[in-house]
Amino acid sequence: MSKQKQAQLRKSVMPFANSDTKASIVQLINTIIPFLLLWFLAYQSLSISVWLGMGLAVIAGGFVVRLFIIFHDCTHGSFFKGSKANRVVGTITGIFTHFAYDKWKRSHAIHHATSSNLDKRGTGDVWVMTVDEYVEASFWGRLSYRLYRNPFVMFGLGPIYLFLISNRFNRKGAKRKERMNTYLINFSIVAIYAGLIWAIGWQAFLLIQLPILFVAGSLGIWLFYVQHQFEDSYFEHESEWDFVKAAVDGSSYYKLPKVLEWVTGSIGYHHVHHLSPRVPNYNLEKAHESTPPLQKATTITLASSLKSIRFRLYDEANKSFVSFREIKDRLKESSNRAQLGTRTSTLQEK
Repeated sequence: MSKQKQAQLRKSVMPFANSDTKASIVQLINTIIPFLLLWFLAYQSLSISVWLGMGLAVIAGGFVVRLFIIFHDCTHGSFFKGSKANRVVGTITGIFTHFAYDKWKRSHAIHHATSSNLDKRGTGDVWVMTVDEYVEASFWGRLSYRLYRNPFVMFGLGPIYLFLISNRFNRKGAKRKERMNTYLINFSIVAIYAGLIWAIGWQAFLLIQLPILFVAGSLGIWLFYVQHQFEDSYFEHESEWDFVKAAVDGSSYYKLPKVLEWVTGSIGYHHVHHLSPRVPNYNLEKAHESTPPLQKATTITLASSLKSIRFRLYDEANKSFVSFREIKDRLKESSNRAQLGTRTSTLQEK
């Protein structure tokens, strides 16, 4: 795609990069009120059946995902026109979702500026190693990466790490405004938790809140993972990296059933979001449908997205993701060369 066509593509999406105050308020109402109602019903249902209460908590977890999309839009300054409104709503939804507004706003902005750039990995993204990096890594380096990419660790333990550790502490060198925002959100979460435990008891609280956080966290990580980890996803080094290609070819269109699309705030139109982060979630579908070139983005479905679990390493030579099994021969060759080098060195010393 020529630079002229890229500029035209970005320009064609600009009309949708405008927030609608009414639409934003309606979305807040149809997300927060059902979430609170589901939380209350889940508690009331525990007296009938623990499983019924936990089932309602699972549904409430879906609404936390939707709350996160609102939070996410606020960090981009796209949910409301004014920065103050975005900050206030972003901080409130940050309490609901357990994300620190200013901290995440910074790291996510870096993610957008460096997505698919092989030379600028490490902030706000999923850890990706290339085949060459993995082959050359130490035993412990490979083990760490394999554990990180294990589905049980990523989607099972990941939410625990995210909510209890990563989001609760400020980064080194964070400015006062960012630090204070994290403290405010942490204090609010502790106060709300303490109040609920005092009111309903810690057992009932955990039976409801733990499923909510686990479901929301696992779904959130899955969405973030799958929309950049597809077979022919775009990755390039800094000298060749291009923002528009990273957006359109390095982000997928996750075609979900309408109910799930609503719950996830249309974030499946991830290619549109990366091309123009100022497009609010309720305009993403419109931008996609009104811009033919965007409809050519890699489309994945619920069924095809499951294949991404086996995509572990990026093969620069073939411009695609591969599994650990597919590089076994490379690892054997590397191991044999290392052993040969060791024997040669030993003979020379003798």
